[in-house]
Amino acid sequence: MDIRHLEYFAEVAHHLSFTKASQTLHVTQPSISKAIKNLEGELGVPLFYRSSKQLELTDAGKAVLINAKKVLEAFKNLALELTDVTELKSGEIKIGIPPIVGAAFFSKLISQYKEKFPLIEIKLTEVGTKKIKKGVDDGTLDIGLICTVPAQGSSFEIINVLKDPLMLIVHREHPLASKSEVHFSHLANEPFILYRKDFTLYDLIIEECSKSGFQPNIVCESSQKDFLLGMVEGKLGITMLPSKICQNINCQDLVVLPISESAVNLELGMIWKKDKYLSFAVREFIGGAENFLEKGI
Repeated sequence: MDIRHLEYFAEVAHHLSFTKASQTLHVTQPSISKAIKNLEGELGVPLFYRSSKQLELTDAGKAVLINAKKVLEAFKNLALELTDVTELKSGEIKIGIPPIVGAAFFSKLISQYKEKFPLIEIKLTEVGTKKIKKGVDDGTLDIGLICTVPAQGSSFEIINVLKDPLMLIVHREHPLASKSEVHFSHLANEPFILYRKDFTLYDLIIEECSKSGFQPNIVCESSQKDFLLGMVEGKLGITMLPSKICQNINCQDLVVLPISESAVNLELGMIWKKDKYLSFAVREFIGGAENFLEKGI
């Protein structure tokens, strides 16, 4: 059995289309069809229903797909390990970071790593926590910096980075600006300028508002810290940012207030997938992160 036949089969099963699989793999459709027929001949079972308009997996096909994915993952891990042996201290790392908080907590670590391993390329992708988890899970990302710590039993390994409370940011002329602290219940009638829906902090804020007996009036969503602050500076609403981010706000028109009795924190963690072979580059980055955190951010 050729490993390529399993790869072709898995791609066709993913798209449920020979045409789309051909385009993705850059292999002619007849070659893919012939490979899958050979695979069906070897196994002695049909893998697809071909009579209907929509290609479908047979029960045998579903069983083969589960095991084919395991074989392909094992083969990929073998190839990566051999690459490590032959190309030590080179390679790349694909890292997902949340736009609002990622750079603030990660830039120094990345800088130190690049000084130590200049030949390793770091590819950063700025997306929300939900998309980062998906990317690490499906292998499009090696490592992710996320804003909530996964529960035990998840498919990720995790390093806890920090737990940082969210602070309220209002314009200095806002009625709440004179208070020493606020409660979520004080915000029931305020226009909220929030993170996008693919940010886990968005869900946490909505949940905390609900516990306080109201649904927030969201007038704007963004993934950019400067945009959030600019909207507040323009008296268009209120927003919330982690306390460590707030320490670097230099604007006389903005007031930062602690939120009392709030369970909303930025719980920053670094994740990678369990039971997956980690390249030299990724292993060294994780080790560097652990040493970095021991010394304190």
